[in-house]
Amino acid sequence: MRKIVKTSAITILVASLIGCSSSVQFVSRSESENKPAAEQGQSNQVASSPSPPSQLADYALKKSVDPLPNDMYFKDYGTNQFVSAAKDPLSTFAADVDTASYTIMRNFIKDGTLPPAEAVRVEEFINFFPTSYPAPTDQTFAIQADSGPSPFQKNLQVVRIGIKGKELRAEERKPANLVFVIDVSGSMNRENRLELVKKSLHVLVDQLQPTDSVGIVVYGSEGRVLLPSTSAEDKQAILSAIDDLQPEGSTNAEEGLVLGYEMAARSFKPNAINRVILCSDGVANVGETGAEGILRSIEDYARKDIYLSTFGFGMGNYNDVLMEQLANKGEGNYAYIDTFSEARRIFTESLTGTLQTIARDVKIQVEFDPKKVDSYRLIGYENRDVRDKDFRNDKTDAGEIGAGHSVTALYEVKLASPAHSDLGTVRVRYHNTSSQKVEEISEPVKVQNALSPGVAFLAAVAEYGEILRESPYAERSSLADVLKLAEATATGEEQLEFVRLVKDSMAISRN
Repeated sequence: MRKIVKTSAITILVASLIGCSSSVQFVSRSESENKPAAEQGQSNQVASSPSPPSQLADYALKKSVDPLPNDMYFKDYGTNQFVSAAKDPLSTFAADVDTASYTIMRNFIKDGTLPPAEAVRVEEFINFFPTSYPAPTDQTFAIQADSGPSPFQKNLQVVRIGIKGKELRAEERKPANLVFVIDVSGSMNRENRLELVKKSLHVLVDQLQPTDSVGIVVYGSEGRVLLPSTSAEDKQAILSAIDDLQPEGSTNAEEGLVLGYEMAARSFKPNAINRVILCSDGVANVGETGAEGILRSIEDYARKDIYLSTFGFGMGNYNDVLMEQLANKGEGNYAYIDTFSEARRIFTESLTGTLQTIARDVKIQVEFDPKKVDSYRLIGYENRDVRDKDFRNDKTDAGEIGAGHSVTALYEVKLASPAHSDLGTVRVRYHNTSSQKVEEISEPVKVQNALSPGVAFLAAVAEYGEILRESPYAERSSLADVLKLAEATATGEEQLEFVRLVKDSMAISRN
């Protein structure tokens, strides 16, 4: 069992997931993608494990034989380092609302083992938790930017950047043209896979309006259309098709996605939500279409307003790398569903935001004042880096945000001198999907004497993620430090569950 070394660091937020048992064999893949610090605005240390080939079939780890039943595939994106504000005052990254990494971690902990360090994306841990940011009333986003003393490092400040998207009532949501692409291969023949997919999609379909429609494509050894695009008025036909799903054959993910996109294109509705929803464990071992062709097609469809969201299921044989890459290219979100409660949260409480995108290519840029900030470090978002010069390049791909969604990022900052005024400026630039115009907003980064309880809790979550991924910036703190802060600031069901996970992690690390 891996033990946790004492660690410390404070974090930036967003989210992701995966789960597995203590007997699992972990096969991680890592790419060396470092850019010079001056070019990317923050430099990463990237582990030197083998790089996966740049094809979808290889991301899916297609082999001549099936993968081992307990293979798990993750990618190490490295750790952001401190950057001198005098040399490079700009930090630029794409917004991200994925949460998969957090729920994946939760599965590991509940099974009595710590997740591999490569499975941890700290921003997805932090963005798992709902925030109380006030929604904007007359624009697409509202920004909250503030700072306070770090609860883990005496000589550092925590800077919190939060953005909140405009909210829509369920009746204000656009009609949805959805295509479910469902993995029914033999690897999905488990209660926490195909059976949980069925229960999850029941929850989603129950929330649909008569103006919505659903088509279903399944794939095992080959892809096939199970249900043509059908009005949600006929929910019984849709639910019956879902209930009839049975596991079959190997895994031809490429063919399933091709058929799903073709159906979405045929049934395309202008001024509506057109989205492909992939439910899978990410494993693929059949199919001839190379990754670059499929990923390019997914990007082409996204430019035509057909988006892709991916939802992961299953412990053991699971490919986190593929599921995240597909969602990124498809301009959608990636979540991991480990329990029926998580399905309910995503498809009931957050359905409008999950389905309806309010802004595309959302980029965040923080400009630190070198007179007040000596150096800074963005916590997380290592795989969402954007070159500073591309902040206003509106052809640069970035993140997508749905109605009512919020994004949080945390920085560790070393001050140049005691600060009593703004530390800099945060800017958010995005393509407004309603007006079809590019917009940019900004706010100053304010200084506070103390972190609010909500931000302090997120700092605890971030520190926990830093410890789990063995960040060199978390060497001065411990899980006990995280627990103390989390217990003092936790409120609500999700936060109290986090406290229990920290306690379980401490027990595991002692064994």
